[in-house]
Amino acid sequence: MLSGDQGLPDGIRMARLAWSRLPTADGAAPLTEGPAASAPAAAAQDELFVGAVESLDYEVIENYAYREEQAQRSKFWVPYYIVLKWFFALLIGVGTGLAAIFINLAVENFSGWKFTLTFAIIQHSYFVGFLVYILLNLALVFSSVYIVTQFAPAAAGSGIPEIKGYLNGVDTHGILLFRTLVGKIFGSIGSVGGGLALGKEGPLVHTGACIASLLGQGGSAKYHLNSRWVQIFESDRDRRDLVTCGCAAGVAAAFRAPVGGVLFALEEVTSWWRSHLMWRVFFTSAVVAVVVRSAMNWCNSGKCGHFGAGGFIIWDISGGQEDYSYQELLPVAIIGVIGGLLGALFNQLTLYITKWRRTYLHKKGKRVQIFEACLISLITSTVSFVLPLLRKCSPCPELETSSGIQCPHPPGTDGNFVNFYCSKDNEYNDLATIFFNSQDDAIRNLFSAKTFHEYSAQSLITFLVMFYSLAIVTFGTAVPAGQFVPGIMIGSTYGRLVGMSVVKFYKKLNVDEGTYALLGAASFLGGSMRMTVSLCVIMVEITNNLQLLPLIMLVLLISKAVGDFFNEGLYEEQARLKGIPLLDSRPKQVMRNMNAKDACKNQKVVCLPRVSRVVDIVSVLQSNKHNGFPIVERGQNGESLVIGLILRSHLLVLLQSKVDFQNTPFPCGPGVLNRHNFSDFVKPASSKGKSIDDIHLTDEELGLYLDLAPFLNPSPYIVPEDMSLAKVYNLFRQLGLRHIFVVPRPSRVIGLITRKDLLLEKLRKNIWLDILLSSVVLITGGWQYRDNRAPVDQCKVYIIYLQADLFVAAPLCALNRSSTLSVSHWKQAYLNGKTAGGSAHLERPLLDSLMIQGVNT
Repeated sequence: MLSGDQGLPDGIRMARLAWSRLPTADGAAPLTEGPAASAPAAAAQDELFVGAVESLDYEVIENYAYREEQAQRSKFWVPYYIVLKWFFALLIGVGTGLAAIFINLAVENFSGWKFTLTFAIIQHSYFVGFLVYILLNLALVFSSVYIVTQFAPAAAGSGIPEIKGYLNGVDTHGILLFRTLVGKIFGSIGSVGGGLALGKEGPLVHTGACIASLLGQGGSAKYHLNSRWVQIFESDRDRRDLVTCGCAAGVAAAFRAPVGGVLFALEEVTSWWRSHLMWRVFFTSAVVAVVVRSAMNWCNSGKCGHFGAGGFIIWDISGGQEDYSYQELLPVAIIGVIGGLLGALFNQLTLYITKWRRTYLHKKGKRVQIFEACLISLITSTVSFVLPLLRKCSPCPELETSSGIQCPHPPGTDGNFVNFYCSKDNEYNDLATIFFNSQDDAIRNLFSAKTFHEYSAQSLITFLVMFYSLAIVTFGTAVPAGQFVPGIMIGSTYGRLVGMSVVKFYKKLNVDEGTYALLGAASFLGGSMRMTVSLCVIMVEITNNLQLLPLIMLVLLISKAVGDFFNEGLYEEQARLKGIPLLDSRPKQVMRNMNAKDACKNQKVVCLPRVSRVVDIVSVLQSNKHNGFPIVERGQNGESLVIGLILRSHLLVLLQSKVDFQNTPFPCGPGVLNRHNFSDFVKPASSKGKSIDDIHLTDEELGLYLDLAPFLNPSPYIVPEDMSLAKVYNLFRQLGLRHIFVVPRPSRVIGLITRKDLLLEKLRKNIWLDILLSSVVLITGGWQYRDNRAPVDQCKVYIIYLQADLFVAAPLCALNRSSTLSVSHWKQAYLNGKTAGGSAHLERPLLDSLMIQGVNT
């Protein structure tokens, strides 16, 4: 018969001792063992959130299986682990770069073929060309929405709110699956190529995260595309780092902005950051830049059709305005205010429409979602084709021959000054230049320098109102959709309007309308997405104009300040709408007036005894959705003592394996602790994991017992009940925790840790100082000698001597006394493995563990 402490690892025994010193809270009922035992707010237990959203386990569960695996790892494991991390960063960069090339290649070619065919047909019949244009767009959009609704529902939208939630500690089922990756890639091709008012940049961030997650888990087991040798990243912490690299790679591939990708991951999506991760993220983005640039160079020769003509810099305006005057600061500030107002309005309207769509429309089935996307495609195609027909053509302006701009450009080719429904050959349709064009080409036209009076104010206002409305309605449909490019188009439109006003008002200044289009694009993105640093760098990288950096910074600061006055950012609003409980970077002000006990006073903590009946565990798992359970054990006086925390997923693993069931209600012995590896408790990435409904037990198995001590976390994070809730919030978010125990304030202090106690070199120095100030102790075999008379200043050598489980520290003094062994005796004994001084026999195996430091002979 084993006692309560027999067979327990040291960590659990120490944890039990520490927990036993905690007093009972005033007014709190003691913890009670049983299948549904509960107590007022002694620990925080999380529920499964609405839908398929669940917290992640970023905390390391230091149970017996984890400790045993750490002890068995060889000295080559850490270098192998580090090398594999960098190798995976390389693979993520290459994979994301290739995915971005494939998406861009397909989108540009589909769009190019579509416009080429349409321009060829409208030379004979505008009506037939209109029908062909609508049908081509409808076919592309239908393919996108069909893939999403029938194959990969998690691929809808941009995916950034879900990825941001994942890095914040919340897992949404299905967002990182292989089918989601496939649906995101091919769905983006259809939706963007179909001319909808959305972009591919947001989906590329999601694509990079999916590639990183799939590489981290060794592939997809469902589709038999997995490998065991790369399944080393088994914890949520390691997968979080890989997904962070994937997000940065997605932005770097979408905008060809590697530095912007790193800053985007740091500023927008991650909640936890460290310098080592920064290096790997930077390396991943650099790899993406190399891959994309290599593909662009290869495509410049014309081997990729319509893709590659734009160069590595997407919208190069380096030849535009070279300088600016202080008089332009006022219109720049006005652009910032307009961007903040329109961005906040965009967030609010998309929130209302998306909420209505999710509440009423999408509940009617997949057919309604498909019909909705196709209807929006018809409306978008009709608007983009019909509105330019209602606009009168303008004569081509006089352009410099060195500018390389042709007016009008040939039908079906990229460029400014589109000849659309014009009676003369030297005329162009300014509204068709931005409406009847691909998004990248339209933005390039709006950003173009030295094209004064290309657009009329009426055309820009018409495009702004219609495209703004289409972007609001399109956002939230069942297709992959990003908001970067639509935001750039909206902002560049009103920015160019302001630029036209500045040109008319400041007639003597060297003002370029394309410069203000760039500032308008930055202001709308800042007012909608509330990004500052990363967006500023991205705008500089994609336009190749560093001289405008101060102005971009100014409009971003103003637009973000104005937008924050009305609502939160676009991704935060959408995450809240989807039920993703994000923890903001700062706690709410009201939390500073609350304590930890107030936050969990209405909770009932479900506890389990250390040795529980299987039927009781099953009953607890079936009756509630908690993911963490405190484990209690009877003390010497019969009180319930908490010894740790066990996760729901670990209980399901134990119930399914059944190898740890026992017949007696007593703690198990040490011989049964090695039945599980740490990998057995790892939850598959992007999976719901095991369910209690999937586990089938016989009546005989339900009557058995299970000792939970080897599998619990003996050292969970704890806070006193009167700690400020704001401090608890910061602790929870910064450490990426899932549970925090709230306990009564301890009445006894056993130690105090400061910064110097955590410095390894300082710790070693203190240990050796204590050794030198101690008496001389020599132990070999059964002989022991003490000499407290030796002066400390004459001690020149100290020795660490390890024999069995005994750790002895001994300073040796260079004194010519027969009672003390000299340094030469010890050195000779170590070299020869013979008797030293004739008083003690030192064998070679024991001498091999001897380390002599500070020798001065």
